[in-house]
Amino acid sequence: MSGERDLAALLAGARPVLVHPAVVLVSVADPTGLPALATVVEDEGVTVVLRQEDAERLGLRFDWTGAWITLRVHSALEAVGLTAAFSVALADAGISCNVLAGLHHDHILVPTDRVKEALALLASLKPPT
Repeated sequence: MSGERDLAALLAGARPVLVHPAVVLVSVADPTGLPALATVVEDEGVTVVLRQEDAERLGLRFDWTGAWITLRVHSALEAVGLTAAFSVALADAGISCNVLAGLHHDHILVPTDRVKEALALLASLKPPT
């Protein structure tokens, strides 16, 4: 299950795609039964990423709506610099991001009103010189 480690290859092959156009984060004590896209266990509770429509249907309160972008490149867990490269580029453009990493891909949550800009920026990333 090895992935790409070379930063130049990672950036060239990033192929960002919009996976979910509207997601929210909620904190719950028990995520059982929720249609979670991702979960993170924290001391304060379990953070659950849900489609906005699911959260609304279930009556869950949320403060923020974002868009879920996946980098299609298969990045190795040992790869160095990918997160820094895209987070700095997004920060320089004034776009906040929240990052989730899976075994195969990196996933980036950005504000819904900046998703087109974020996708274009991510697609144009080049390795540092």
